Amino acid sequence: MSKTLHKGEGCNFVLNDDNIVKEALKIERNKRIGQTLFFNKPISVIGYASSGGVKESKGPIGGYIDNKIHDDEINSKTFEKAEYEMLYSTAKKAVINAGISLSSIDAFLAGDLLNQITTSSFVARELNVPYLGLYSACSTMTEALVIGSILIDGGFSNNCLCATASHFATAERQYRYPLEYGCQRPPYAQWTVTGAGATVLSNSTSKIKITSATIGKVVDFGTNDLNNMGASMAPAAMQSMISLFNDTKTLPNDYDLIITGDLGKLGSDILRDLMKEQGYNLGQNYIDCGSLIYDGTQNCYQGGSGCGCSACVVNSFIFDKMNAGEIKSVAYFATGALMSSQSCYQGETIPCISHGVVIRSNL
Repeated sequence: MSKTLHKGEGCNFVLNDDNIVKEALKIERNKRIGQTLFFNKPISVIGYASSGGVKESKGPIGGYIDNKIHDDEINSKTFEKAEYEMLYSTAKKAVINAGISLSSIDAFLAGDLLNQITTSSFVARELNVPYLGLYSACSTMTEALVIGSILIDGGFSNNCLCATASHFATAERQYRYPLEYGCQRPPYAQWTVTGAGATVLSNSTSKIKITSATIGKVVDFGTNDLNNMGASMAPAAMQSMISLFNDTKTLPNDYDLIITGDLGKLGSDILRDLMKEQGYNLGQNYIDCGSLIYDGTQNCYQGGSGCGCSACVVNSFIFDKMNAGEIKSVAYFATGALMSSQSCYQGETIPCISHGVVIRSNL
């Protein structure tokens, strides 16, 4: 049996059933290998913006942050409302920087660390555009970039706004103790970043493009310490990173830069050791956003965490460097700890995940 498939005006070709299956399988292989998705046409980054709190704005990348916040309450009555104001202004700034109108956004993809991702949902209420609320803890930024790229690659959207935010005070109240409690932090703890990042993806052309995405698997090495996020998330980063290398037949030195989301100093060291055990040497081209966003003078222990950590760094320092031509290829893996505010107290260990995207410039 054969079928006639029409392609364009007055043009047709014939494929039998076997060939149809073979062609479909060929397309599937080209689009996905292992955990990695390959886009027919690179997805363009046409706009981006970032916000950073008091500590973040004084850190090593402070000069690259668009909106430097000098009051962590942002003239709001609560820290939660301050987080909302930060994400809202960052998302709008990214659209303005993209040179398009808000009505041109086909999907707003966002998430945060608060119960029922209320920060993102309240921002979506104000933006009044189609909205997909996401939760992947501190890996929410890369999850948003993955899904936004899929929507554009599949022809379902022309422009997607991807964003996330976190706030030190709201995250402490959500997962540990309110600041008023004055709880001492152990030396291996990290500091939740007060920051936000937003990226506008498009099917139009730009200098910076996403070429592939690696969807992570949930990994749990049995840690249960709410303060030790770096040790919990490092194995998930390893799993996704090795998957990218295997799926694309690349090595760490094939990228100008490999970045993880928020492992901090301790987690970064653990990741280097784990990768070395698997035969991969992460050299000088590997950095962690949690290690980069603070310096030693800010008393932030092992460095930054929170979904606003890598979102802020990538949508300021990294993209600015790529636009300037100083960096041409980046493998970006944000990492997330998927526990709840109660799961650890109930004896559960911490499952983690890491999603990755490969970003290139001057294609």
